[in-house]
Amino acid sequence: MTRVTISELGYRGDGMATLGGERVHVSKALPGEVVELVEGRLERIVTPSAERVVAFCPHYDACGGCKFQHWAEAPYQDWKRNLLVEALASKGFDTAVQPLVDAHGAGRRRVSLHVRQVGGQWVAGFMAQKSHDLVIIDQCPVLVPALQHAPLIAAEFGTPLGNCDVAITAADNGLDVAVKAERQVVLRRLEAFNAIMRKHNILRLSINGAIHMAAATPVVRMGKADVPLPVTSFLQATALGEATLAELVLKHVGKAKTVADLFCGVGPFALRLAEKARVTAFDNDKPAIESLENALRNTQGLKPVTAKAWDLFRDPLTVLELSAFDAVVLDPPRAGAEAQCRMLAKSKVQRVVMVACDVANFARDAAILKTGGFTLQEATPVDQFKWTAHLEMVGVFVR
Repeated sequence: MTRVTISELGYRGDGMATLGGERVHVSKALPGEVVELVEGRLERIVTPSAERVVAFCPHYDACGGCKFQHWAEAPYQDWKRNLLVEALASKGFDTAVQPLVDAHGAGRRRVSLHVRQVGGQWVAGFMAQKSHDLVIIDQCPVLVPALQHAPLIAAEFGTPLGNCDVAITAADNGLDVAVKAERQVVLRRLEAFNAIMRKHNILRLSINGAIHMAAATPVVRMGKADVPLPVTSFLQATALGEATLAELVLKHVGKAKTVADLFCGVGPFALRLAEKARVTAFDNDKPAIESLENALRNTQGLKPVTAKAWDLFRDPLTVLELSAFDAVVLDPPRAGAEAQCRMLAKSKVQRVVMVACDVANFARDAAILKTGGFTLQEATPVDQFKWTAHLEMVGVFVR
């Protein structure tokens, strides 16, 4: 057993200490705490921080899903906001970063669980911190009420499908279940799937990307539109998170009449922007574009929206193509939008609103826009993955 003092938190939320001249990561430890380690893992807190609180989840000590339930709210929020402050400062920005917006709301509306057989029983849960050991859970308090029994639902797929991963989304009209399994689906198992769907009021069941049963299409309300969800489609983690990001996007787009929505997904921004501007939406996810087009056909009161399947990583919009827009909104994946930002920097676009989920790549892309004459006017951190080190942010760039 080794005793160390935690000096600070790393950017992924682990406590940092020095042991034998090397830096070590200690999960779920706070700055100033004296802790004892066994084989590099936290065994006992000798001197707890005054900022330590009791976690509200009974599975927290073992589960690897959340990192910060043991930390008081105020210092946690300061640390998380500072992730964005420090990332921007590293690229020479002194932009005022707004206070952290808590966007947890009613909880996360999607979850992915591992299903394994333990002691002859099929069970579901998350992996332990930095491990492949399954932590069996019966419910997860960070999920929306409709998903509180998600682990029990997921475990029922073990009998017909064996070891599998089960993703469950709480759509506005019911549950959408997508399973990844090694075992093939055969006809004799269809009745088992039917029974699970009826028991838990599941709208749709897809296995390995193929829809096998559907009582109805899962939909989510976005602005004025009811959007049908493609199988395993991207959806913001919380409803309040989506609404918060959309509100910031609409605010920063301002009075623009023509807007490009890049990496648009199923249209959480495009559908709301279209209430006041003409929108052209781009994404390389063809099912997402088809879903957006479907929503547009069934929604009235919107200005024209054109949706295009387009790979913005390999084929970013050119300077000439960008000249058609007063403002550009982009919400790229974690890798960011480096190639597209280089084109934006060369363009005559006057306003860019960027939504991002990785502080380092956001700062990198912001620096690219800066070389093209853009000023980062405002940056807002948004916390929809509460009690984790993941952070969303919205920045507005103007010339």
